[in-house]
Amino acid sequence: MTDKRVVDEIITKFLFNTCRLGPRLSEPVLQAVVSCASAVSYHSPTHEHAEFIPLITGSVAEFYIEPMLPHVGDIDTMSYPNNMLAIPRGHPPPTQLPAEFHDYVNVQEIVDSHLSGYVYLRLRYLLTKCTDNGKYNYLEYQECGQYSSMWNESAAERHGPALLQVYMNGLLEDLVFCVRCLSWPPQAADWPTRHRSYGWPDSATIYHVANNGCDVVQIAHRQCKQHEWMSKHLWRLSFSRAEILLINSWMPVQQIVYHLLRVVMKTEKFTESVDNSVLSTLSNYHIKTLMLWACELKPQS
Repeated sequence: MTDKRVVDEIITKFLFNTCRLGPRLSEPVLQAVVSCASAVSYHSPTHEHAEFIPLITGSVAEFYIEPMLPHVGDIDTMSYPNNMLAIPRGHPPPTQLPAEFHDYVNVQEIVDSHLSGYVYLRLRYLLTKCTDNGKYNYLEYQECGQYSSMWNESAAERHGPALLQVYMNGLLEDLVFCVRCLSWPPQAADWPTRHRSYGWPDSATIYHVANNGCDVVQIAHRQCKQHEWMSKHLWRLSFSRAEILLINSWMPVQQIVYHLLRVVMKTEKFTESVDNSVLSTLSNYHIKTLMLWACELKPQS
C-alpha cells in the first residue's frame, strides 16, 4: 500500500510539472486565428450582404493548460451571420442588439420538435435599425414555414454539422455555421437553477453562462437523416459557448484529468467503431459531458 502511494505521488508530481499553463501563442491557436479571419471574409451565396462572426471552440478554447501530449487534433470554429438571429418561441423581438449585427436582421423563432434538443426555425420578424437611437423596429412576417439549411456546401466533407477543411500544414478544421441566440433557451431552463451540492459552477459562472445564450446548428437527428423533409429542416441547440466557460473555470487538476481521459480514449481507440455502427462509437464529447456531470455531483477533493 505504501509503495502504491509513493507511485501515485510520483505520477501526480510528474503530471503537475508537465501540464503547465499554456503559452499565449501556439500553432493551433494561430491556426484558429487564421481560420477566424477566413470566416469573416466568407460570403454565402444565399447571404450576400452578411458578415460572419467567428468563435473559436473545441480543444483550443477549452484547455488553458499545455498538456504533456498534444491535445488538439483539429481546429474547431463556429461562425454565424450578422443578419440573422434566433429567439425562443413566444419571446418578443429584441429592440437592441450587439454592435456586430447588421442594420437589417431576420429573426427566426425556435420551435420544439418531437426530439429533445432538436428544433425547427421559423422566420418570424424583420428587424430594422433606427438611425436616431440605434434601436431596432420590427416587421412581423406572415405565414412563414420552417427554415431549412442556409448553406450551399453539399460538395464539402461533413463531420456532423461541421464542414471539414484541410490546411497545408496538415491541420484539420471543423467549421460550423450557426444561428446566434442571445437568450438562454427554455429547453434548458432548469440548468441555471438546479440544486448543486458542492457549489460548482459558482453563481458568477452560472450567470455568465446563462447570459451568453446559445447557438443553433443545422443537423438532423440520426433517426431523421433519411427523412427527406426533416433532414433539411431539423436544427440542434448548441451549448459550445457554455462548455468553454465551464471548462475554463476548472482547477488545473480537473483539466489534467480531462486531458488524460481524452488520451486514454484516443490511445485505446475507444473512438473507433467496432462494427462500423454509429451507435457503438464513443467521442470526446462523451468524456466532456461525463466530466461536467462529475464536477457537479462530486466535491472538488
